[in-house]
Amino acid sequence: MKIKLITPARADAQNGNFVTALRWARIIKGLGHRLTVQQHYDGKPCDLLIALHALRSYDSIQSYRERYPESPLIVVLTGTDLYRDIHRNPHAQQSLDLATRLIILQQKGFSELPRHLHRKTRVIYQSASRVNGTATKSNNTFQVCVIGHLRKEKDPFRTALAARRLPASSRVRILHIGRALNEEMKERAQREHLHNPRYYWLGELPHRKTRQVLARSHLLSLTSKMEGSSNALSEAIASSVPVIASRIAGLMGTLGDNYPGYFPVGDTRALARLLKRVESDPEYYLELKERCTRLFPLVDPKQERESWKKLLRELSK
Repeated sequence: MKIKLITPARADAQNGNFVTALRWARIIKGLGHRLTVQQHYDGKPCDLLIALHALRSYDSIQSYRERYPESPLIVVLTGTDLYRDIHRNPHAQQSLDLATRLIILQQKGFSELPRHLHRKTRVIYQSASRVNGTATKSNNTFQVCVIGHLRKEKDPFRTALAARRLPASSRVRILHIGRALNEEMKERAQREHLHNPRYYWLGELPHRKTRQVLARSHLLSLTSKMEGSSNALSEAIASSVPVIASRIAGLMGTLGDNYPGYFPVGDTRALARLLKRVESDPEYYLELKERCTRLFPLVDPKQERESWKKLLRELSK
């Protein structure tokens, strides 16, 4: 098939959606299809349009559907789609109706969708290849990685604030990778870097370098208020790096309801207690590591490839 993949993210954005788009492009091309990635639909014919973002890609979705009312159209729902926009924005809601298939990135996404849309919705977990790395064995450092651009949905400074509450004896060091999306966030990150001895803001790094830093870390801290899923989570699982996470559906849909490493969204004290426990309790740390290791089949690249193969077969009949 000739396929177009629409993603609003720019090629230089280095965000989760663009990482996802590039990975899917490789998978779909590997399945023998012709695929181009665009920010906006160019109006030219294709056999299938895949649109990442129900709201932000609405113009492309509408334009394609007007030109080709019978052709297959896949809409991929992000975190802001699932947990905000489809509940209050008419354009996002219309995208759901125009789609031939909807993709969600974890099982709990079904609970946000009207029941009549479940039959055309498919779950495709985000995969990640393994990057080998060994956390630095040091009596002086317990390295905690935070990955994500600095925007309010990520609650980006929660881990840094929690680290301020740790006892003087703590070995925790926070490495934060991500670009500031506005000047206010940039200035706050610089201040935190300057005044918090446990916090190091590395700014934006190439994806390969980010994965190397993560693989060498003891822990990934995910503090998001809203996620459709998380590439960083999949990458941590693939590299056997344990995770602590805010208790939100977008992360629980991968980690499971009973994962022992959750804290309430925005609760700095609870996160500080969790950081202290992970650092000081070897049995608890091992439990988190083993639980994440069991989840590897969900993020296996073979699993994601088979999911796409099955979906594209459905739409080519």
